[in-house]
Amino acid sequence: MKYNFILLLFSFSLLAQSKIDRKALVSRHNVHVHEIDTLASLTVGNGTFAFTVDATGLQTFPDTYKNGVPLGTASEWGWDSYKNKNQYKFSETLKEFKQFGRNISYTTQLKTPERVKEAVNWFRQNPHLLQLGNLGFELVKKDGTLAQPKDIKSISQVLNLWTGEIESSFILEGIPVKVKTSSHQNKDAIGVKIQSDLLQSGRLKIRLKIPYPTGNWDDTGTKWEGVEDYISTVVQKTKTSALVTHEMDSLSYAIRLNWKGNAQLKKKGNHYFLIEPFKTNTIELSCLFAPTTNKEQTVPSFSEIQTSSTSGWQHFWESGAAVDFSGSTDKRAHELERRVILSQYVTKLQCTGTVPPQETGLTYNSWYGKPHLEMHWWHGVHFALWNRPELLEKSLPWYQKVFDKAKIIAQRQGFEGARWQKMTDPDGNESPSSIGSFLIWQQPHFITYAELLYRSLPTQLTLEKYKERVFATADFMASFAQYDPEKKVYNLGPGVIPAQERFKAMETFNPTYELAYWNWALNTAINWKKRLNESVPERWKEVAIKLAPLPVKNQVYLATESATDSYTNPEFKTDHPSVLGTFGMLPETSLLDKSIMKNTFNLIWDNWSWEKTWGWDFPMTAMCAARLQLPEKAVDALFMNVRTNTYLKNGHNFQDERLRLYLPGNGGVLAAVAMMCAGWDGSTEVNPGFPKDGTWKVQSEGFKKMF
Repeated sequence: MKYNFILLLFSFSLLAQSKIDRKALVSRHNVHVHEIDTLASLTVGNGTFAFTVDATGLQTFPDTYKNGVPLGTASEWGWDSYKNKNQYKFSETLKEFKQFGRNISYTTQLKTPERVKEAVNWFRQNPHLLQLGNLGFELVKKDGTLAQPKDIKSISQVLNLWTGEIESSFILEGIPVKVKTSSHQNKDAIGVKIQSDLLQSGRLKIRLKIPYPTGNWDDTGTKWEGVEDYISTVVQKTKTSALVTHEMDSLSYAIRLNWKGNAQLKKKGNHYFLIEPFKTNTIELSCLFAPTTNKEQTVPSFSEIQTSSTSGWQHFWESGAAVDFSGSTDKRAHELERRVILSQYVTKLQCTGTVPPQETGLTYNSWYGKPHLEMHWWHGVHFALWNRPELLEKSLPWYQKVFDKAKIIAQRQGFEGARWQKMTDPDGNESPSSIGSFLIWQQPHFITYAELLYRSLPTQLTLEKYKERVFATADFMASFAQYDPEKKVYNLGPGVIPAQERFKAMETFNPTYELAYWNWALNTAINWKKRLNESVPERWKEVAIKLAPLPVKNQVYLATESATDSYTNPEFKTDHPSVLGTFGMLPETSLLDKSIMKNTFNLIWDNWSWEKTWGWDFPMTAMCAARLQLPEKAVDALFMNVRTNTYLKNGHNFQDERLRLYLPGNGGVLAAVAMMCAGWDGSTEVNPGFPKDGTWKVQSEGFKKMF
């Protein structure tokens, strides 16, 4: 008995020794900035709100940074629509296509009369996510002119990942400035502490400017003039506070400012305010953004915001999974660890709201700020794999909110169930798109999310909570598949665009990845019926069994059955190699032949135009390589020397001049690494996605297996 007790203590001792020192792991990747670098902007936030700063610790030089990672301030509630002065109707954007022997309407951008073009543009740009305000310094030089970026010297800035706080210091004309910046974790508020003799001399002021929305595809928060009749008003002010309201077309919101220290607020322009400190060399400022309809507008103090940030981020890092690559001799290990840590930071901060995020999160707009539901897989699946399912679950009630609109789309097109939107908005409206309207790979996603959450909490309550949407998704999928009496199979299309967006909708049918996804999702929905002891619709079973086989030519899988030149036509070797998702994002299905999949992987690896791909393509390739027992290739995929596989100093995945940050790439890295550590259903090897040649030392804990 005594021996067993000693053995138990020894076991606990070994367990304690093997536990990852998470603070050390996270902190060794704190971000350090020592210059004005427009691609090294740093962000604080809480998942529903984000505030991005330049090297001064505030948003002092927005015009300088607008073509880098912009200095944005956004919240998931901050949407506005221009007035619909011409009374455009959504029905004007619909165009009928002959599909499955009948006319089916899609909302598109195809060439149409001028009035319809205008309607299409209006519904694409409205509503749009707003840049709520720019909070920066006005730094005055000795000669009375405003300081420019070249005047900022001796920059030293650190993002403390463990606490979510940014500490910045710099010198202007020999006088130092110190700044601390953090975000509250439950309110859309930032706190700033500033220390400098420039405050006392009146040469450092805090500027609040409210930009106009651009109405363009992007919005970097730097449009300072506009024709819209917006009104910014100082509603009230005291010696230590001010309330500014901003009224727009369909939204009005409040900006509440509280400070500790001698200061006063002055209005300098229509949407331009200055907080002018005096007789002090220290000021603490809190700034809270909220809709004017929100009655809960108490502004926390700087110290309360700092405490909230510290406790919130510490809780995040101590939860879920972790992986430590220290001790590896592969020179890429430290960089992979950096990408993993920073990707956790930016996705927690940008992608954990109640609405699926846009691809550029809460930093600046792409596609008018609208989320793309096919990308929600890359934004959210990794949270469940990293044992933080609650962060994925936060966005799932939104699917209930927009459920009726998804059912209306299916009904309009003559299908059953719910057809989930592609490019959408907080209220679930469709946005016209000649590509997006024909995509179908987002349809099974909800079943993926629900199954991941069921695996995290396998209870009757979980099944009941999500079954209605799971079953409506399956109803649509089964009704969308059309029976071919000659071949005795169910086809997907024509009338589809696959995840590889290189094919014409009305000429395309049976894309490989989508066929496999249909099979997996329908079988998963069938399992949900069985778990609930409910009868399984015969149509689901029939479609799942009789789906068209994955298209093959020369012992490799084609992108689609309709594209027999998938690997000879140069155009078809660009964009997402989504055929790899067939056995990467997805497990082995009854449709799959692993030897053919391996042939396909090798062909794509050697012949794809990798310079014409996107950030999540590399993790997807790594996931496929891992499942094919090619761990060296899995690591190589994560480090392909391609511009869209670039990870900036701040951790963001850079794509090009248009998309300077791309969150699906970050989510992809996390999903791939989780799989490479924990494996997938049926895998028994430890860290199956990493080479076993001794170059990788992988210490992981807390991960959940993928399907």
